[in-house]
Amino acid sequence: MGAAISVRLDEEAVRALRQLEATGMTRSEAIRLALVAAASRLREKRSLADEVAALEADVDDRAEMLAVADLMEKLRAPR
Repeated sequence: MGAAISVRLDEEAVRALRQLEATGMTRSEAIRLALVAAASRLREKRSLADEVAALEADVDDRAEMLAVADLMEKLRAPR
């Protein structure tokens, strides 16, 4: 059995909880699912930020990106 907690929900959170409960989930299931999903989104956001930082720090990748942008500009139809 997990740990029991007590929370105060604002109106937005109450509406969200009701939506989840309307699918047939219990209140506990809905809250557990929401917590796990929120943590997963945070991990994905951090992972994406780390990937962006790595790409920005990659001198070769930046040079290739600039070369591709230059080529695309040269191939663009005249205005």
